[in-house]
Amino acid sequence: MAQIVGGGRPVNDAERRVIAHLRDNAPDDWLLLHNIEVPRGADLFEVDVAVLTDHSLCVIDVKGARGRFQVTGNRWFPQHREAFGSPVAKLRGTARALKGLLIDEHRELERLYVDNIVVLTAPGAVLIDPTGRDARHVTNLAGLIDMLSDVSRVRHGCSRDAMPYRTAILEALNGTVRRPTAPPRFGNWEVEEQLGGDDRVTEYRAVNATAAAGETVLLRVYRADPMAPERRRVAEQRRIANAYQALAKIPPHPRVVRSRDFFAIDDESRFVLVLDDVHGQALHLHLTGRKLGVTAKLGVFEDMLAGLAHVHANKVIHRALTPACVLVTDSGHAMLTGFDYAKPGQRKHTVANELPNILDVHYVAPECRARPDRMTTASDVYSAGVIAFQLLTGELPTPGADAEPDAGGVAPEIMDLVRRMREPTPGKRPDAATALTELRQARDAQGSHRRPVMGRLRKALRRLSRR
Repeated sequence: MAQIVGGGRPVNDAERRVIAHLRDNAPDDWLLLHNIEVPRGADLFEVDVAVLTDHSLCVIDVKGARGRFQVTGNRWFPQHREAFGSPVAKLRGTARALKGLLIDEHRELERLYVDNIVVLTAPGAVLIDPTGRDARHVTNLAGLIDMLSDVSRVRHGCSRDAMPYRTAILEALNGTVRRPTAPPRFGNWEVEEQLGGDDRVTEYRAVNATAAAGETVLLRVYRADPMAPERRRVAEQRRIANAYQALAKIPPHPRVVRSRDFFAIDDESRFVLVLDDVHGQALHLHLTGRKLGVTAKLGVFEDMLAGLAHVHANKVIHRALTPACVLVTDSGHAMLTGFDYAKPGQRKHTVANELPNILDVHYVAPECRARPDRMTTASDVYSAGVIAFQLLTGELPTPGADAEPDAGGVAPEIMDLVRRMREPTPGKRPDAATALTELRQARDAQGSHRRPVMGRLRKALRRLSRR
C-alpha cells in the first residue's frame, strides 16, 4: 500500500479512483501527492497526482471521459465533444516546470527523471494514435502501475535509483508546490474536468457553482502576462478576446456554437471564454474513423454551409476552417466552432499575424497561402469546398488531377458545386448563401428522382408477394 503524503481535494470521481487504486495497489515504498499546483512564473499548473517511485517522479493527468480519442498533431479528437489540445503535450511542459523547481531547490536533483502519464479511467476508453508519440504516455487504470514500474522509461543520463534523493525531493516539493482546498473556479464556473490545452490556453468542462446539478459548459482559459509592458499586454488581450468578439457579432444560430460569456480574473493573468458544451465530435473523426452514409454526409455539408452563410451575413470571416472546426452532434447535425482567429468586421487591430502558426495548408485558398491576412469570405468558401470534397469522397483534392475520386450516390450537380467552391480564382466561387441554395435545390432534385424509382420498386415487390 502506497503512502499519501499530502494534497488537496480531488475534483471528480475519476481522480478519486486513481488515487485509491495507487494507494491500495502500488508498492509500499511509493509516495503519493494529489491535487497540487506547480508554479511557473506567474502561472500555476494543476497536477492531479504525483507519484514518487523507486526510480522517478511522475506527474499524472486523469481523464474520465468515455469513448475513442483520435490523436492528430497536437490535438485530441474525442467522441461526443469538441477537440482539445493534447494533455500529453501540456503535461510534458508541467513535468519540465516541476523539474526546474526541484533543481532550484536542490542541484543534485538534476539526475532525477520526471515522467508524465495520462490515465484514461472510463471503461472502454481508447486512444488512437497513429504516430505513437502520445500513446507511450497514456494508459488505463489497469495498466497504470505497470507503466509507473517500468524503469526503461527513465531517460539516458538520469539516475534509475531515486531512493537517495527522496529527502531532497520531498523537501523541494514541500517548498514549491501548493495544495488547493477546492476545485478550480473561474467566476461562477466550477471545474468538473480538465480536458487539455497548451502553453496558451487550457480547456475545461465546468458547472455553475450556484446550480451544480445544471448543464455543463466549456471554458477556454487563456493565459496572459499582467506584468508585461502596456503595449504588449493590450495586444495580448486583443488576441485573446478575438473569439468572443467574433461570436458576439453573430446572432444565435443552430449551426454555430454559442458563446455565453467572456471575462478576466482579478489580476488579468487569465481570460475565460464560456461556450456551450456541444455534445458532438469533430468532423475529423468521421473522415478518419466511422463512415457516414451519403444522406448524413450531405446533411453535414448543408449544415456547414448554413452556419457559414450566417457567419458571413454578419460580417465575420472564419479564416481557419478545417474539419476540426466542424462539430457533428449526437443528432447528426453540424455546428461551426474555432473562431479564435476570425475577423469580426473592420477594426484597427489584427490577429492575422498569428495565422501562419496554426493554418493547415490543405484548407487554405491559393490566394492566401503566402498572405493569410488577405483572407475573405471567398477563402472561407474554398476551405468549406475542400472539407466537402473530403467528406464526400474520402480524400483530399489533388490539384491538377485528370479525374476526381468517386463520390458514390452523390448527384453530379452537387460535385460540380464542390468543384466551383474550390475554384482557384476567388471571384468564380459562389458565396456561402448561394452555395447553400444550390445544394438544397440539388438535394431536392436528387430526392425527387429517387422517389418514383423507389415507388416502382415497392409496387413490384408487392406484386411478387401476391404470387
